[in-house]
Amino acid sequence: MTATGGTTETPAAPERRHWTQILFTKKMLACIFLGFSSGMPLFVLVSLVPAWLRDNGVDLATIGLFALVGLPYTWKFLWSPIMDRFKLPFLGRRRGWALLTQVLLLLSIGLLGHFNPSTSIQTIVWIVFAVALFSASQDIVIDAYRRELLADDELGTGTSFWINAYRLSGLVPGSLALILADHLPWSTVFWITGAFMLIGIVTTLLVKEVSDDQLAPHTLREAVIDPFVEFFSRDGIKAGLAILIFLFLYKLGDNMATALATPFYLDMGYSKTEIGSVAKFAGLWAVLAGATIGGAAMLKLSINKALWIFGLVQLLTIVPFIWLSQAGHTLAGLFVVVSGEYLAVGLGTVALTAFMARETSKAFTATQFALFSSLIAVPRTVANSTTGFIVESVGWTQFFIICSLLAIPGMLMLFIVAPWRGKDDKEDEAS
Repeated sequence: MTATGGTTETPAAPERRHWTQILFTKKMLACIFLGFSSGMPLFVLVSLVPAWLRDNGVDLATIGLFALVGLPYTWKFLWSPIMDRFKLPFLGRRRGWALLTQVLLLLSIGLLGHFNPSTSIQTIVWIVFAVALFSASQDIVIDAYRRELLADDELGTGTSFWINAYRLSGLVPGSLALILADHLPWSTVFWITGAFMLIGIVTTLLVKEVSDDQLAPHTLREAVIDPFVEFFSRDGIKAGLAILIFLFLYKLGDNMATALATPFYLDMGYSKTEIGSVAKFAGLWAVLAGATIGGAAMLKLSINKALWIFGLVQLLTIVPFIWLSQAGHTLAGLFVVVSGEYLAVGLGTVALTAFMARETSKAFTATQFALFSSLIAVPRTVANSTTGFIVESVGWTQFFIICSLLAIPGMLMLFIVAPWRGKDDKEDEAS
């Protein structure tokens, strides 16, 4: 009702578009190539660098400590306000930062192979840290660009393409580079690997800038303080805290169940060849399939419903590990159980990433998305640091029962942060 007693017309809710209008667009191509560019440096750190160090006689304890140089991925929200606030004098707010980080990644990855791990380990530590820093910074700006590029009904599909390209990029440092290392010097291998960053560089040069300078923060204080003020004032402090708790809990059980996957397979009597050929293959195809199926399903499902359905699948696919821990040596069982688990990993990641994107304000995309993605990385750290103690105390069967139970609180949080009949579903019914 108006002040004069008349009525106001409610604007018609936008109709949900046909899936072909979402799928076959340049936006999806951008998600594919930028996803590849985002994932490749991470796999250089987790796959190629350890192999290179070990091949040059570095002890396992030292190689293990290299995991600490990945801290920029957890703390990237600390410098994301700078990338929200300041615009470089070329290509715009997002594309300028993306190009800078991609060029620096190409150079730093290529430079690694020119040092001898036997005599220059300290220099290598600093260069590896630089790769992690530039990679995390690229993630900040690409995550922000993807959120600003995609409409809400495109988030699921775009995220699916991005995740699959991200995962597939691991074949370059994790497979191609290792094969090349048998035939070429390491210095050449690292430059060839770094050259794959040209995929991201060319994409950045060709895509359009999508950041809105009017929405962007105009002072550093606005960039640092306002993202948090906006987030907690949007629906209140309780609602904001509920979202943060949900992000921490949604994949907690899932992360814990896979944290010690390889030691579990070994304890169950599987050989390293069986693990590499059966378990690892099952995990790769399943996570790619999960992300693909998840993206396709979200052409029809709202983000809220996807979180419910995919979250339930996540919970249920942990349970077969309880059986596997008692079943003894069974390659068929191993393949089926691992495939189911990683199918759920792919599904859940698509829904959760789309949810994070939806919950960011386009005025502070980089900072808020960096905070969210840093927060969901915490359970992985917690899992990796505590699961060994739990298994030693209670055994594998009880451990997987605990993981299944820990998946329940995240599902219960959906009642608060993403109810089944959410805003998107009501808009669809109104249209």
